[in-house]
Amino acid sequence: MDKSQIIVTGASKGIGAAIAAEFDKRGYPVVCVSRSGGAPAGTGYCCDMTNEDSVRETFGKIAANGPIAGLVNNAGLHIPGSAAGLQTSDYDKVMRLNATAVMVAAREVYPYLKENGGTVVNIGSFFDKLGVPDNLAYCASKAAVAAMTRCMAVEWGKDGISVVNVAPGYIETDLNRDFLSREKTQAWLRGRVPVQRAGTADEVARLVAAIFCEKINFLTGETIYMDGGQGMNH
Repeated sequence: MDKSQIIVTGASKGIGAAIAAEFDKRGYPVVCVSRSGGAPAGTGYCCDMTNEDSVRETFGKIAANGPIAGLVNNAGLHIPGSAAGLQTSDYDKVMRLNATAVMVAAREVYPYLKENGGTVVNIGSFFDKLGVPDNLAYCASKAAVAAMTRCMAVEWGKDGISVVNVAPGYIETDLNRDFLSREKTQAWLRGRVPVQRAGTADEVARLVAAIFCEKINFLTGETIYMDGGQGMNH
C-alpha cells in the first residue's frame, strides 16, 4: 500500500473526523488539519483554512515529513440566510471557507501531487443543484465547489491528478443528531428521502476512502451525489 500522506481539512469533527478515521483504519498516514488542530486519527495541525499564508506554511510542513498522495477538502461553514435578507458579511464568510479555501488548498497542494500524481476529493453538497430557501450562500458555495472540481480535473489530468466532488445529502453528525432524531424530522425524512433516513458520516467516509484506494484515475471532474436519492425524488 502507498504510504504517502493524505490531508483532510476540517478533520477535528463530523464528516472530516470520520474520513480521517477511515483512512487510518485502512492504513493510510492521515494528516488532520483544522483550527483546533484536533486529530481523531493520524497527526494534527492547526491551520486557518481562510488564511492563504497559513495553508501554504502548513502544507509545506506536512510535505517535509514525506510525500503527499492526496487532499480531502472538507472544511466548511453553514450560515442560513434568504436571498432578500442575507448580510454580505455572512455571504462572504461562507464563500471564503466553503469555496475560496477549497481553491487555495488545492492550489497549494498541487505542486506536491504533481510529483507523483494523486487525488483531490472536494466535499460538496447536493444543495449545489437545488433551490433551497434560506440557503443562498451555502448553495452558491457548493455550486462553486462543483465548478472548480471540473476545472481542476481538466487542467490537472495530464499530471496524473484526479479531482472528484462528493456531494452528500443530509448526514447525521454530532452537530445535528438531536435535530435528526426528532419524530417530526424522522417523519419528514421517511417521506422525502427514498431510503427513508439520513446518511451517516461513516458512509461518506467509506466512499471517500474507496476513491483513494481504487485509484481510478479515469474518474475525474465528476460530482458523486450521496443523498439517498433525495435530489432526484419528485
